[in-house]
Amino acid sequence: MKSSNIGGQAVLEGIMMKHGNEYSVAVRKPDGEICVTKNTYRSITGKLEGLTKIPFVRGMFNFVDSMVLGIKTLTYSASFYDEEEEEKELTEEETAKKEKKEKWMMGGAVAFSIVAAVAIFMVLPYILSSLLKPLIPSYQTRTVIEGFVRITIFILYVLLISRMEDIQRTFMYHGAEHKCINCIEHGLSLTVENVRISSRQHKRCGTSFLFFVLAISILLLMIVQVESPLMRVVVRIALLPVIAGISYEVLKLAGRSDNAVINFFSKPGLAIQKITTKEPDDSMIEVAIQAVEAVFDWRTYEAENFHVGEEL
Repeated sequence: MKSSNIGGQAVLEGIMMKHGNEYSVAVRKPDGEICVTKNTYRSITGKLEGLTKIPFVRGMFNFVDSMVLGIKTLTYSASFYDEEEEEKELTEEETAKKEKKEKWMMGGAVAFSIVAAVAIFMVLPYILSSLLKPLIPSYQTRTVIEGFVRITIFILYVLLISRMEDIQRTFMYHGAEHKCINCIEHGLSLTVENVRISSRQHKRCGTSFLFFVLAISILLLMIVQVESPLMRVVVRIALLPVIAGISYEVLKLAGRSDNAVINFFSKPGLAIQKITTKEPDDSMIEVAIQAVEAVFDWRTYEAENFHVGEEL
């Protein structure tokens, strides 16, 4: 089975789907109507977009691109539910100022998210594990403990936010996104009925990517050792692009392989997806289907890979 190479993200009352450089956002508006928009995304690398295609280099750039696009589409979906915003005609100058402001806000949100993630998931676990030095002199042992502390913090964070009502609905849309992709990649027609019976877990999910980042960091940090506590913090930050690069390649491999070993290492990420995805209702599935069809010709894909074109 050939990977469809389509991915996405849940947004507020909707789904973003991306295939190649094109992405769509389908949102269920307050009045029940589904609004679908389609755009082209340009990588943060600009004219050096080739960097997003080099193995072991592309991982970090694709990760940041996904954050930028994710925040952008999430902000767009939220605009449908901003009751305080007054609808009025804007002049060209006002529109330009608004777009510039939104660009700066989005950049600030991405930067804050990266800094917060590094502090919480990389620096904090190291500080906590360092407190064990009087009891556990071995650096390797403390590094393994640090890794498990990192994974535990991540799981606790996911469990905590999953209790929020808005997040629960977002996780339902996340499930709808996965179900659509699994439906397509198993040769089924993209209908509500077929999507409903498809799995809500997928090996190419961002949740699995984050787990790989946390797990692979344990191995690399055991290899790269420095004496200074300050340099150990610096090393953890400096290795992030390398860790992200390796994790991305592992994720890509997992998405196109049914190898028993790959499936085994994919299981922890799939298990965490049971928290980050929930079973969607049919109205959510309808939104996800429209998001897919705006950017991906699933009929041609299935005809080429499953020889079922005449039945679709």
